Amino acid sequence: MPWLETDPVQQRERFIADVHAGLYSMTELCARYGISRTAGYKWVARAAEGGRAALADRSRAPHHCPHRIPAAMAALLCAVRRAHPLWGPAKVLDYLRPRHRRITHWPAVSTVGDLFGREGLVRKRRRRRRAVHPGTVPPHTTAPNDLWAADFKGQFRTGDGIYCFPLTISDLHSRYLLTCHSLRNTRTPGARAAFERAFREYGLPGAIRTDNGVPFATQALHGLSQLNVWWIRLGIQHQRIMRAHLVVLPAQQRAFDRFRREYNEVRPHDTLGGRTPASVYQASPRPYPRRLPPIEYPGHYLIKRITSGGTFRFGRRLLFLANPLEGYDVGLDETGDGIWSIYFCNVLLARFDERDGIIRG
Repeated sequence: MPWLETDPVQQRERFIADVHAGLYSMTELCARYGISRTAGYKWVARAAEGGRAALADRSRAPHHCPHRIPAAMAALLCAVRRAHPLWGPAKVLDYLRPRHRRITHWPAVSTVGDLFGREGLVRKRRRRRRAVHPGTVPPHTTAPNDLWAADFKGQFRTGDGIYCFPLTISDLHSRYLLTCHSLRNTRTPGARAAFERAFREYGLPGAIRTDNGVPFATQALHGLSQLNVWWIRLGIQHQRIMRAHLVVLPAQQRAFDRFRREYNEVRPHDTLGGRTPASVYQASPRPYPRRLPPIEYPGHYLIKRITSGGTFRFGRRLLFLANPLEGYDVGLDETGDGIWSIYFCNVLLARFDERDGIIRG
């Protein structure tokens, strides 16, 4: 503020005296002293409240610093960050709140982020855009076990030179990681054993979502594979999406088990409001059956047994359907004049016109 004398308090006193003299208007006085009308009214109000002492310059420093974190709390936050270097500030706070309920005031996420930066606990990483295939339908669930997701998370060699193929199975509603199992390949027997263990422990889901890779799908009709034929027999819907782009195997499995425990029971999840998956997930009420239930079709269906070549006979024609259905019965429902729908359990696989005998998936 351009007061003309080196002592601004004296200049402000003179200004206040001129205001009380009433010889000039406020606009004229402010122009004479080279200040704005807003500043003039401010000093008049201060003088009325506190006299000459109120005309001195006040410190612009805040009375308290909202970004200052008590030393004990800062140490606690940094200790959790060091123990879990991949957790961000929000996740660290979500982890600590239920464990320290006596603390009623926690710093903001941005303040904790600044603390981690000052302590050298932040590694700058390039932000990557998550690619979503245009044909992918976002999952919608209302309860645990509505939909599981299964995927092979790439492969790598362990220290003994053996390839490890990590198979993960998770519940998409609770984000609960049901299993993270190290397999030696992506073939059906190993994957089926992993799924069977999950079914026995957690029950049957309503649906399973996978990509179109082995062993979940093949180039056969309807993408049928031995694995998803088994799921259909169990009454599980198979949803398919496009593929997204330590020293020995037993030790790697132990590392997977430790990761799974932390992921499910310790690490807060953003989409769950800071809760852990284990606090949301519960086992399915549909138990895994000791024996597969018989396949039943409506009485008006025409029943055909699939041969070892994946074929069935219709009149004089031998029609190819799918090799994974070998030994199973399919049901044919005539939905129009000579138009047949082919079902496996309750899944519509294909239709064909008996006039040309061509099966269309």
